[in-house]
Amino acid sequence: MSKAPADPFKGDLTQGPIMRTLLMFSVPTLASNMLQSLNGTINSIWVGRLIGEEALAATANANIIMFLVSSAAFGFGMAGTVKIGQRFGARNLDGARRTFGTAIGFSFMLTLTVAAIGWLGAPTLLDWLATPGEARAMALDYLRMIFVSMPIVMVSIILTMGLRGAGDARTPLIFMGLTVALDIVLNPLLIAGYGPFPELGIVGSALGMVIAAIVSFIAMLVYVYAKDLPLRLRGAELRYLKPDAEELKFIVTKGVPMGAQMLVMSAAGIIVVGLVNREGMMTTAAYGAAMQLFTYIQMPAMAIGGAVSAIAAQYIGARKWDALDQVTRAGVWVNFALTGALTVLLLLFDRPALELFLGPDSPAVDIARHIQFLASWNFILFGVTMVMTATMRAGGAVWVPLAILAIALYPVRLGFYYLTYDWLGADAIWLSFPVAAFAALIMAWWAYRFTGWRRQAQAESEEEAREQAQTDGQPAGRLMPDV
Repeated sequence: MSKAPADPFKGDLTQGPIMRTLLMFSVPTLASNMLQSLNGTINSIWVGRLIGEEALAATANANIIMFLVSSAAFGFGMAGTVKIGQRFGARNLDGARRTFGTAIGFSFMLTLTVAAIGWLGAPTLLDWLATPGEARAMALDYLRMIFVSMPIVMVSIILTMGLRGAGDARTPLIFMGLTVALDIVLNPLLIAGYGPFPELGIVGSALGMVIAAIVSFIAMLVYVYAKDLPLRLRGAELRYLKPDAEELKFIVTKGVPMGAQMLVMSAAGIIVVGLVNREGMMTTAAYGAAMQLFTYIQMPAMAIGGAVSAIAAQYIGARKWDALDQVTRAGVWVNFALTGALTVLLLLFDRPALELFLGPDSPAVDIARHIQFLASWNFILFGVTMVMTATMRAGGAVWVPLAILAIALYPVRLGFYYLTYDWLGADAIWLSFPVAAFAALIMAWWAYRFTGWRRQAQAESEEEAREQAQTDGQPAGRLMPDV
């Protein structure tokens, strides 16, 4: 008796209650993000304890460069997720695979080129960052290992985001767990050289990450084919790995502004650190501890935003326009519940949490608690903005969210700081967070309600539906999927 074929549209996010779908989709994404952050924290502890401060500084400098490169991959991955989601919602499985193949093929070739250039140009990059001399040699070794791993890491990111576009948040969580487990175990073994493992120092930390990424990627690939998940490519479909001009145009034109959002946020964060440094070492230490907790508070907003984008893209592909506002409202309520609860817990138990980083007797603890009290609730507003801009991004509107973010983080936040600093002192920095978040929320609400993103998305969806109908009517004119 032959096994029944797997339902390729099992990940259809347009079926069932929207609130339940959003929760079931966003919680695994949130768990993946938390695992990734936890991995970075634990690895920093291993490096700092087993090698020393210079090694920790080396990894910090190398990770800045890694973040800049991964921002581009994130943008292309998000663009691919949107198109895959739209086509999945339209039940156009072959089109979703074409988009996925182009995203994988383009990202691999791009990062292969970047890796080669990065290996050769790593010394110059570290000079541009003014990496301290005592950390430079270790930073160079670490950074070159990072560049070696980049093609596999970036393809893994695209695969993960593609799976989410097809409605599967569970598979990425499974293999993020595998990556983190391997990396946490391998780091101390390869750094210090326990048992049969060689003592590699800082290179061992990077090598542990490389091995974990490769093993997890291969395992995920085997799993995708073993489970016959919708985006696997077989037979003639493998030609989709050669980037298609039309698919590539969408991925690049939509992906560049999406990736730019991460760069805008990162640059704004660097500016704030510069402003905090002017307040003295104790305030800088307090802000550093507060930021460790802020990282976890903002995770629900990021996860919910990604989930809303994937779900809304499928609704757009299915041309269920009346349900888009329901998706957005569900995202807003889930954000209030998760981010709000996390913020309240932080404010209730902030002292013991901050003492983990600063120690119980540090005077910076009270400064950090003050920062939390004034700034932490901005993430609730930030989450609502993320939800509304995520729905717009699902419809292909990418420049408006970028403009909203840039205006809120630069003219509004910095303007508030400079206008009120003489009056408020350092509190001008902490209050600039909720002020910028509120401004972004107002702009996002206006853009969501009154700009033409919805009409544009509807026109593009109808055009694609017409093209697909023509293609389906001429089967000899296209590749037949190997199902």
